Amino acid sequence: MLMRGGTFKGAYFLAEDLPIDGTKRDDLLLTIMGSRDPRQIDGIGAAHPLTSKVAIVSRSQSPNNDIDFLFAQVSVQEAFVDTKLNCGNILAGVALFAIERGLIEVRSPKTRVHVKTLNTGTRAELIMNTPQGSVDYEGDEAIDGVPGTTAAIPINFLDKAGSVCGAPFPTGRRSDTVNGAEVTCIDNGMPIVIIRAGDIELSGRVSCSEIEASGEALEKIEAIRL
Repeated sequence: MLMRGGTFKGAYFLAEDLPIDGTKRDDLLLTIMGSRDPRQIDGIGAAHPLTSKVAIVSRSQSPNNDIDFLFAQVSVQEAFVDTKLNCGNILAGVALFAIERGLIEVRSPKTRVHVKTLNTGTRAELIMNTPQGSVDYEGDEAIDGVPGTTAAIPINFLDKAGSVCGAPFPTGRRSDTVNGAEVTCIDNGMPIVIIRAGDIELSGRVSCSEIEASGEALEKIEAIRL
């Protein structure tokens, strides 16, 4: 099933419909998306990382969760499927998919679904509008960069602090100096590095395209990231 999750689009699969063997599964996903060709002509990918994503969903094996979810980022140009990351955008569609596939019991007026992301072990509660026991896709929630409006999907992230690196502050410090710049490293379900724009000679008001064309500043960002 093709669904939009947040600002991304993904292909959602029942885990039982895919090969158990990881290598065979990844090869099938690459074929379905049309990867190895940057245009993805022979698949359902749209030649962009934001539209070459996969959700693999099943009833949870844990009594504390309703659904298990494995996220896969399928490379557009290379024969590579990354399952080490998590993705909140694609997560937003998991409960909807589970309802449409009959994996969970629907309640009225709202259905709360506890999802475990297998990539990182993080848990989340998704809240669906389900009046009269069916999904209500209509609503006035808007997201910048995506046309139109739809129903909101509130997500409560559970047990997320330090879930990837083992601690909320992976280095054990509130700040570190990396390549001459003061940074803060935080793992709140996704490892990130916070840095003052001025320390890399940017204003903080520049666009993505301006950052990508910034030359030395971009090189410094990449060096710090690595």
